[in-house]
Amino acid sequence: MVFSSLSFLAIFLPLFLAVYLLIPIKSIKFKNFTLLLFSLFFYAAGEPIWVLVLIFSGLWDYVIGLFITRVGKLWQKKALLISSLCGNLGLLFVFKYGAFFLSFFGVEVVFAASLPIGISFYTFQTMSYTIDLYKGQIKPQRDPVAFLSYVSMFPQLVAGPIIRYADVEEMLTGRRISLEGFSQGVTRFTAGLGKKIIFANHAGAVAAELLDISAGSLTTAGVWLGTVMFMFQIYFDFSGYSDMAIGLGKMIGFNFKENFNYPYIAKSITDFWRRWHISLSAFFRDYIYIPLGGNKRRTIRNLLIVWFITGLWHGASINFILWGLYYCAVLIIEKYLLKNILTKIPVVVARLYSLLIILFGWLIFYFVDLSALASAGAAFFGFADAFLDHRTVVLFFGNLWILPVLALFSTTIPQRLLEWVKTKLPAIEPVFTVVVLCLSFTLLVGQTFNPFLYFRF
Repeated sequence: MVFSSLSFLAIFLPLFLAVYLLIPIKSIKFKNFTLLLFSLFFYAAGEPIWVLVLIFSGLWDYVIGLFITRVGKLWQKKALLISSLCGNLGLLFVFKYGAFFLSFFGVEVVFAASLPIGISFYTFQTMSYTIDLYKGQIKPQRDPVAFLSYVSMFPQLVAGPIIRYADVEEMLTGRRISLEGFSQGVTRFTAGLGKKIIFANHAGAVAAELLDISAGSLTTAGVWLGTVMFMFQIYFDFSGYSDMAIGLGKMIGFNFKENFNYPYIAKSITDFWRRWHISLSAFFRDYIYIPLGGNKRRTIRNLLIVWFITGLWHGASINFILWGLYYCAVLIIEKYLLKNILTKIPVVVARLYSLLIILFGWLIFYFVDLSALASAGAAFFGFADAFLDHRTVVLFFGNLWILPVLALFSTTIPQRLLEWVKTKLPAIEPVFTVVVLCLSFTLLVGQTFNPFLYFRF
């Protein structure tokens, strides 16, 4: 089940909110139990077998967490932490990377387990819990229902953001639900739904039509337009899901941290990665980059390790590793060669430079098949059989109206304009929410193209 489905919007969510909100706020344990039950059902609706993996991952780290602060010797704490890491990384290897790595040794896996949705998100969350316990930064959660409700919380289970236990520790045992917070949550959820249904799905359909064709049919203009559309699709899809997660959290009393901050207005690639998928960047920074030495020693080695892992996290395929190493190379160049230049050039030039780097990065990200990537890459740089074809012309003029809209909504302008209008017409926000919700429902009924990009993570 996904947020952008009629079954979720018309049945699951209203039923959950009706049950959850009827429980008195003082009965926090019953609220957690309700959240847990609905979250497991939400996951099992799409993954009836692999919900057991989710439960195992949560219980594994819950039990380890009970012991890690009780043992007195450092080696015992380390042994427990290693057990947690091995358990979670073992799950990732078996379900996500096993067949990929064995293929390098000539071992063909005849039967490969399907990838449990969201496994990279919930295993990272439970690992952050045991790591923070080991460091003494948090206290262990003794209520298994509260802990499992944190691990399986459906608002952010399948597409993030990655929520650390420390960020919601107090909310698990005491949270406040207000009419104002619920209203803000509905507005935020609706905005995210609109991003996904109105913008991402449309852009994705155009991208697929231009890029999912034979190598001989690719044109330079077609690859550029298709990649631009995919760039908008992945942003509005992923940031839309993050908005929906944050909105759902507000509706039930949780405050999740922001996961996107208008990444396409970045003035450098360093700035881009401070704005894109913030929870993942922060996770790798705090749990891998800084422990390795960060900027203090062997910086290039540390960056290589982090970006190799970042690429691999996104998928068990060579193109994702290349995508991660591509950004690693750009960040190293910025750090040692371009740092002072980028701060002095005009802002427009800096943003254009960033967008071009980002655009080619999304081309690498899109093509899992390396031969298709090579053909598209050649076309991107002008080495195609043709520069332009009839298909590209038709799709360009047919979507000429939405390209500036997508670009505009990738900036802060619409949000600032809405805030200004709200000072003059306070009722504009609920009107906006109703209009976007109705439009999204209308499009959902008629759409057949409604992909879930983050199923492979």
